[in-house]
Amino acid sequence: MNILLLENIHPRAQAVLERGSHTLTALPGGLGEDDLIAALKGVDLLGIRSRTNVTARVLSHAPDLLAVGAYCIGTNQVDLDAASMNGVAVFNAPYSNTRSVAELAIAEIVFLVRKVYPKITSAHAGMWEKSADRSREVRGKKLGIVGFGNIGSQVSTLAEAMGMDVYYFDIQDKLSIGNATRVASLPEILRIADVVTIHVDGSTANTHLIGEKELDEMKPGACLLNLSRGHVVDIEALAAAIRSGKLGGAAVDVFPSEPHNESEQFVSPLQGLPNVLLTPHIGGSTEEAQENIAEFVSGKLLEYVTTGSTAASVNFPRIIAPRTDGAPSHRLLHIHRNVPGVLSEINGIFAKNNVNVLTQYLRTNEVIGYVLADVDAHYKDALFRDLLNVEHTIRVRII
Repeated sequence: MNILLLENIHPRAQAVLERGSHTLTALPGGLGEDDLIAALKGVDLLGIRSRTNVTARVLSHAPDLLAVGAYCIGTNQVDLDAASMNGVAVFNAPYSNTRSVAELAIAEIVFLVRKVYPKITSAHAGMWEKSADRSREVRGKKLGIVGFGNIGSQVSTLAEAMGMDVYYFDIQDKLSIGNATRVASLPEILRIADVVTIHVDGSTANTHLIGEKELDEMKPGACLLNLSRGHVVDIEALAAAIRSGKLGGAAVDVFPSEPHNESEQFVSPLQGLPNVLLTPHIGGSTEEAQENIAEFVSGKLLEYVTTGSTAASVNFPRIIAPRTDGAPSHRLLHIHRNVPGVLSEINGIFAKNNVNVLTQYLRTNEVIGYVLADVDAHYKDALFRDLLNVEHTIRVRII
């Protein structure tokens, strides 16, 4: 296998991926579309974080690519439908940095409510602004959590332990944790909360979930945090709400447009505004989280290429593949468009080639079908060619 890792993925990933006889290249930054196409020639596995976009065009120019590992929570930087239609499995780490993001959210809530950041900057400038004016405890304040998934629920637990009154809103039916109170709508939670923190997914449906209208509904002087995805909050509207004094502060870790590497300049309308914390997408950037992510995603990539297991894939039908220990056999993997009759044709090819099928699985999703079959070690070379010629075939692989 030829493996390419981008964006300073934790060294633990290399240690895991180099267990086999693989050739691995690691680059410090992300790559633009044209550079990524050039770099993917002959590459079987690609590892990225959040700054590299794997587009449909990139995937169409990467015929050797088997899988992409997103060493982060989200996968909105990967065109998942195009990946499926090119036979490329995508894996991520949906839980590995949950604690790190939750801890940063809590730290930023304290900074915003206490208005610590302006005093830090003034102290660095040589001023001694020792004052309690508008500096408050978080205890007794109302925290509104929009999105009560893995991160939101952990923020809830930590905030409640600090004495905050927690309210949450989620479009799915989520049970409360501790004394957190569920509310029925987004406008309701915006009107209740002294601090609102956003922890939703990166789907396009969440674009500008918080815009001018929603900001107007928030309490005067309230604070907003966004540690989810950059497109979830209308940055221009947020900047206007800060400048007008409608909001008392904000903390933003994710942005609609982010630099691909450290050499690119970061520009945002939120720069220079009072009591606004800007961080460079570091919510999950702790040593513990990055090591956990590196271990998890690398393990799932190797599991896929060695066994065909897709249990942790975000775009493939999920099959927990059994190990092939025991009788000599080969494992055939067939990826195809999800249309009727493909499995029947595959089984006809097995019969025509006198192949004894030991184990067989079929799973489908809206886009593709995935067949995993263990067969006797003895089969004709024509079997692979026949499987490739099945109508609607995307990729055939033998392990």
